[in-house]
Amino acid sequence: MRFQYVLSEITTGLRRNLTMTIALVIVVAISIAMLGAGLLIRSQADTTKGYWYDRIEISVFMCNEFSTGAGCADGAVTDAQRDTIRQTLESHPEVDEVFYENQEQAFERFSEQFDDSDIGGIITPDQLPESFRVALRDPEEYDGVVSAVSGLPGVQEVTDQRQLLEPLFRTLDGFQLVAFAITVIQIIAAVLLIGNTIRLAAFNRRRETGIMRLVGASNFYIQLPFILEAAIAGLLGSVLGVIALFVGVELIVGRFIAPNLQFTSWVDSADVWAATPWLLVAGVLFSMLASFITLRRYLRV
Repeated sequence: MRFQYVLSEITTGLRRNLTMTIALVIVVAISIAMLGAGLLIRSQADTTKGYWYDRIEISVFMCNEFSTGAGCADGAVTDAQRDTIRQTLESHPEVDEVFYENQEQAFERFSEQFDDSDIGGIITPDQLPESFRVALRDPEEYDGVVSAVSGLPGVQEVTDQRQLLEPLFRTLDGFQLVAFAITVIQIIAAVLLIGNTIRLAAFNRRRETGIMRLVGASNFYIQLPFILEAAIAGLLGSVLGVIALFVGVELIVGRFIAPNLQFTSWVDSADVWAATPWLLVAGVLFSMLASFITLRRYLRV
């Protein structure tokens, strides 16, 4: 009998406040979609960092006859200096592998990169420096390797590829902050809307709740229909938000970003599936909690 009453009250409340309920579902959907987008952006940032950190190298460029740096005052690197640089790198505990690239190999790679450019016909092999490309055991521990070889005779320049990737990582972090800020705004809007919806529902049923108080009904029993109404709206909104995430990932990432930007692996529908249970639970619990707090404040039972 009590279950039938609660179910009847839920149906009545949703029907009486249909417009507010639809608005609540939409706000929750947007909030969950933004929360999911923030999680996906965070996952993408971690994936991109991990992808590139595994490929980060330190390039040690050696002096040639055209070098003008302070470390190249004695001219091109000698065989003895080259061997010292190699030994220093290979003996360093943070170095995993060392690859040597001579001037001919550097010119071949340069020609491939600038095949369609006029500059490719100007540069000659002897103008490009020899180099060691260094793969690290831990890409985070690069300072020690850079310091170990920077001052050696015959070293023109030491380049850390992390410096080239930092703008990308900062951009990803910025997107994450923007998504988080929008999510917070949407959550605040959802709280206010849930509060107004529950207050309106309680006002419309003030006679019923008054009678229930007179006959000794408990606070929980009176509040339960309102809380379950919010939970249903939260669940519907969460489902819509997750669907929006699936569509967004498939259309934006799957069909536009991933095929055109292949420098990393991208999030896909599998990542949305992994986040779906958490998003659904978050939407329902958030709606129920907001409803409960509103009822304690505005429904005097």
